[in-house]
Amino acid sequence: MIDLKDLRENQELYAKGFAKKGVEADIPRVLKLDEEYRGVLQKVEEFRAEKNSVSKQIPNLPPGQRQSKIAEMKTLDGKLDEAEKELNKFFVQLKELTDQIPNPPHESVPEGKDENENAVVRTVGEKPVFDFKPKDHLELGALLDLIDTETAAKVSGARFYYLKNEAVQLEFALIQWLLQKYISKGFTPVTVPMLVKEDMMYATGFFPADRNEIYCVNSNDDNLFLVGTSEVPLSGLHMFKATKADELPKRYVGFSSCFRREAGSYGKDTRGILRVHQFDKMEMFSFCHPDKSWEEHEFLLSIEEEILQELKLPYQVVNICGGDLGAPAAKKYDCEVWIPTQENYRELTSCSNCTDFQARRGGIRFKDENGTHFMHTLNGTAMASTRTIIALLENNQRKDGTVVVPEVLWPFMGGVKEIKPKP
Repeated sequence: MIDLKDLRENQELYAKGFAKKGVEADIPRVLKLDEEYRGVLQKVEEFRAEKNSVSKQIPNLPPGQRQSKIAEMKTLDGKLDEAEKELNKFFVQLKELTDQIPNPPHESVPEGKDENENAVVRTVGEKPVFDFKPKDHLELGALLDLIDTETAAKVSGARFYYLKNEAVQLEFALIQWLLQKYISKGFTPVTVPMLVKEDMMYATGFFPADRNEIYCVNSNDDNLFLVGTSEVPLSGLHMFKATKADELPKRYVGFSSCFRREAGSYGKDTRGILRVHQFDKMEMFSFCHPDKSWEEHEFLLSIEEEILQELKLPYQVVNICGGDLGAPAAKKYDCEVWIPTQENYRELTSCSNCTDFQARRGGIRFKDENGTHFMHTLNGTAMASTRTIIALLENNQRKDGTVVVPEVLWPFMGGVKEIKPKP
């Protein structure tokens, strides 16, 4: 949800922002409805005040005058009822329009229609050079008995998988290592509900824009939704009570399994575990003072880069262009890691500043001496299990199929420093 007062005052700026995101927003229509809504709201408030005043007078009036005031109250009730109906009509129309309007992008977001026009900010690390033809992660998974997609397809369908043996150790080593790292940086660790109410999907901006990507559970009974990221339940931690300004920022790292229909990706990345319906993920989430959110955005990105550097994975940082930017984000960085067998960088982590977009939709506020205000919210990937395992397997392989485990993970691998082919 955008700030309609700011929209009224900066129409040209918003129009340019929506055009950069490739979104058609009928700004004049939104502003006209907003003006009509505010006009009727004023009438409603006047009728309510008048009715309150009259109701206070009635007990103290003589019987004759009392009947006259009661009749006046009934007339006011009718006027108020009609005005409230009109107000609700404008509210529904305005909400339907504004629900479709994305967060406008920051001025530093590059122009571009899609992912092919994202801007590379920097490239870090040396790509591995092999004196043999490298195996992809699925070949390595079979050779090392780590990944089984064939059985998973029979059990659950396409784009599901089993992780086995050292792959499971690898995932839990990543979780333990990162948990220590984030706690040392002042983040509060959280495990989150993986089923949420529709209001939570709306508040974080996944509905209505990405509704077709989300699994719904028992729509006729529970009507709950499986999260595609722990960003959704994490946002609820400060949704229902204003936080004191001097307590900001509030930083969390959440862990959950994540579920995505991948509805728009049929035919893409079907081999292996790159694009799947279920995976585990650690997610950063920050509730931040508006004056500090761009600084906070760079801070979250710096942690993502620190992780990749300590894992010794070659990567590039990408500033996502307007046309590839989701509805909630004002700016997003992706860290793309090198995948040798694809000879390409692929997204491993992302990091978004949603400014006050989610806060307005979810009522996420802080209070100071001047009253209550909307926070800024930010999120970033700490670890996506399947893609991280792909990157580690492919970049650290040897000719015989052995995979070297990054040194930072050794303390959490139960003595395993190399994953070797099974006899």
